[in-house]
Amino acid sequence: MINYEENIEVQGARVHNLKNIDVTIPREKLVVITGLSGSGKSSLAFDTIYAEGQRRYIETFSAYARQFLGGMERPDVDKIDGLSPVIAIEQKTTSKSPRSTVGTITEIYDFLRLLFARAGDAYSYNTGEKMVSYSDEQIKELIKKDYDGKKINILAPIIKSRKGHYRELFEQIAKQGFVKVRVDGEVKDIVKGMKADRYKTHDIEIVIDRLKVVDSEDMDKRLTESLNTAMYSGDNVLMVLEEGQSVARYFSRDLMCPTTGISYPVPEPNTFSFNSPKGMCANCNGLGHVYEVNEKKIFPDKKLSIKSGGIAPLGEYKNSWAFKQIETIAKRYEFELTDPISKISEEAIDVLLNGGHETFEVDSKSLGVKRNYKIDYEGIANFIKNQYEEAGTTALKRWAKEYMDKITCPVCEGSRLRKESLNFKINEQNIAQLAHLDIAELAKFFKGLENTLEGNQLKIAEEIIKEIRTRIQFLLDVGLDYLSLNRSSKSLSGGEAQRIRLATQIGSQLVGVLYILDEPSIGLHQRDNTRLIKSLESLRDLGNSVIVVEHDRDMIECADHVIDIGPRAGKHGGEIISQGSPKDLKNENTLTADYITGKKQIAIPEKRRKGNGKKITLSGCTGNNLKNVSITLPLGQMIGVTGVSGSGKSTLINETLYPIMNAHYFNGVKKPMPYKKITGLEHIDKVIDINQSPIGRTPRSNPATYTGVFGEIRALFSKTPEAAIRGYKPGRFSFNVKGGRCETCQGGGLRVIEMNFLPDVYVECETCNGKRFNRETLEIRYKGKSIADVLEMTINEAVDFFELIPKIYRKLKTIQDVGLGYISLGQQSTTLSGGEAQRIKLATELSKRDTGNTFYILDEPTTGLHFEDIRVLMEVLTRLVDKGNTILVIEHNMDVIKIVDYIIDIGYEGGRGGGKVVAKGTPEEVAQDKKSYTAKYLRPELNIPD
Repeated sequence: MINYEENIEVQGARVHNLKNIDVTIPREKLVVITGLSGSGKSSLAFDTIYAEGQRRYIETFSAYARQFLGGMERPDVDKIDGLSPVIAIEQKTTSKSPRSTVGTITEIYDFLRLLFARAGDAYSYNTGEKMVSYSDEQIKELIKKDYDGKKINILAPIIKSRKGHYRELFEQIAKQGFVKVRVDGEVKDIVKGMKADRYKTHDIEIVIDRLKVVDSEDMDKRLTESLNTAMYSGDNVLMVLEEGQSVARYFSRDLMCPTTGISYPVPEPNTFSFNSPKGMCANCNGLGHVYEVNEKKIFPDKKLSIKSGGIAPLGEYKNSWAFKQIETIAKRYEFELTDPISKISEEAIDVLLNGGHETFEVDSKSLGVKRNYKIDYEGIANFIKNQYEEAGTTALKRWAKEYMDKITCPVCEGSRLRKESLNFKINEQNIAQLAHLDIAELAKFFKGLENTLEGNQLKIAEEIIKEIRTRIQFLLDVGLDYLSLNRSSKSLSGGEAQRIRLATQIGSQLVGVLYILDEPSIGLHQRDNTRLIKSLESLRDLGNSVIVVEHDRDMIECADHVIDIGPRAGKHGGEIISQGSPKDLKNENTLTADYITGKKQIAIPEKRRKGNGKKITLSGCTGNNLKNVSITLPLGQMIGVTGVSGSGKSTLINETLYPIMNAHYFNGVKKPMPYKKITGLEHIDKVIDINQSPIGRTPRSNPATYTGVFGEIRALFSKTPEAAIRGYKPGRFSFNVKGGRCETCQGGGLRVIEMNFLPDVYVECETCNGKRFNRETLEIRYKGKSIADVLEMTINEAVDFFELIPKIYRKLKTIQDVGLGYISLGQQSTTLSGGEAQRIKLATELSKRDTGNTFYILDEPTTGLHFEDIRVLMEVLTRLVDKGNTILVIEHNMDVIKIVDYIIDIGYEGGRGGGKVVAKGTPEEVAQDKKSYTAKYLRPELNIPD
């Protein structure tokens, strides 16, 4: 009899490639599910256990609520017992919105907003003085004390530094019963038809009362009434002007600058939110950046004339209104449309870009008369800007974006907030400055913060500071001390996003929950692995069950229970080949056990490649946290860029080196981070960046379409005798165009059910049963298989099936070589993991004829790979380098680092503590470095004693 309080019992799981497996998972333990990539780990953890947990949760809703959620399909499993509420922490869960930041995801920024709203000190943005606010009683007492026995005017300011004649305003003031106003420092009687100079800026105040301050009851009453009236008319601000003086003194119920009288509204948490109109910078709408038209993109080649397409957005000359206007401008500024743009005067270029409105005369030499011309031209730059801001379609917006650059907002300087919000400070720091600090520095700021606060401020802030501190600590515990709160969640790697969610979950202190994590160690240096494992253990110790899908050796060895799925990938996997404690695992005869015990290992090359003697040198890199870094990349070798998370590897390679190379070889427009100089680009002929971004965002995208092999397969089907008789062309076999596809689902194989406030749900099309094509198309067969059957084949099956067709065979064989033989040709791209997507990109590039002179950049290619898969991948990369190509890998995995030819180690720490080259050279040379964290973990791999 199984005790369901102690175990989760799964019986008969058949999701994807699982072969009707039964498994018992102990509760309140740290359980690791491991195995080859594609063996069925995620199918068990996410598509069976998590999917069933979600379905049961939705079943608890009323029938009315469920109609909006749609029925969740029951996973293909006989029975799951002992399941508690499930929370999945996956890799793909972060928001892609530019408004989402580390601060908003972790809720630390929400607490900061509350702290500044309740305990921040306001300062004037004009004078830097501390703002003051008074109650009505305080204002009355101050006036009686400071102006005792003096004659004063009580004024209500209504216009401050604005242009206009204000005739209607003066009439309105007179109707309210007031007889005097003060205009630009001069007190005047209101007369009929009174107005100011409309082209000058004015300050206007209503004279509410004129009185002599004496100590009497009547005076007290009169003063109170006048103050209330002045506050009402002056929007909570009034001025007191002593008779014979020219400078008035300000008083306000709100926060106010004692010298200039500017006032801030009462702060609330929204005042510090860049997602609320109350706090966001009006110029960039709280995004911190704006798009500005780039003149170089409008005139890409100034040797060209306007007629031959020198103005990129307009193209070559045609008979249109825009060119008629340009011809008029040409007459005015005396140039021809056939002149090179470089010869046109700056004044004329300015009118072409920014527009102009004028009328002018030109002498007609042939007729001997003068002709009038009128320029009424919006300007190319203004037109592009308007299209970007007001375009109704995304295509137009995309078109406008081609001619624009993303720049930091000049008003808020990237802080996203309005100037009032930036002038609230705690311990001399505003909220934007705190959001800019990395988490480690933020922790230092909050460490002794109470000592700088006093009185009410301290009382209010105490609880908020405690909350912020605990949340910061959780981020430190999962190794994210190098991130800052204003870091956009779009720029986070899958592993970072997961660890942030993990920190948030530990912060929520839930008990009795089943957490499922998908490779949380991605992108994490060996040094921080221990911290991550401790965090997972603390989650378990709270009384939760933790299931981790993971390949990491340390994680497997620290687990309470390990489940190994295999023996191979895809159709050859889906079975439990061993389960038990890590000690039990080591006694099993499985691939995982062999690598953990050291029976099998990725061999260190006997000698390192010397390269071809040529090199690329990049110097003076200062982007993000880089401290004037210079590197030399030896060509014809495999180069490893290593360092702790956040040390600056991605900034150096993905944000500086790759954009420079891409611009040089392919005219890429992405702006590199600041650098001084690069030399040696002439030694290679192209650069290829293979990163982990998805290969497609819709179910229509699949490995066959991405690699281009599907085009060849369609061409093959169109050449079969039956297709030739029917006159079918390759387009007939495409599920993206009308003709051969099933029109019910428009070739998707799935129908989209739109949910009101939830992600869309996809259900199989009932007309074609998910085959994507109509009956006539499916009747065409090659070797007995229809086009739909081919899409359902795995890569391994397809390699044998198309063995005699070289074009198709070559592309499929490279996908098989990178270890993806288990995926099917038509598998939706959205279901591929980050590591799988990266290897499909790699296979696509490998199937092209390489020049033997190509520079490949790979960002953590071992993501999601088992030890055996890493071995296969490294063999493929080694073959590439042996042909003379150069490969640069950004990597944390020691199995890869030990076999590269040259290492560049960046560190020492992440964030501000990083950004320097710590060590460089062969793995053996780098391993000798005593300060480098990478060297510390590399020494045991190379059998070098510590």
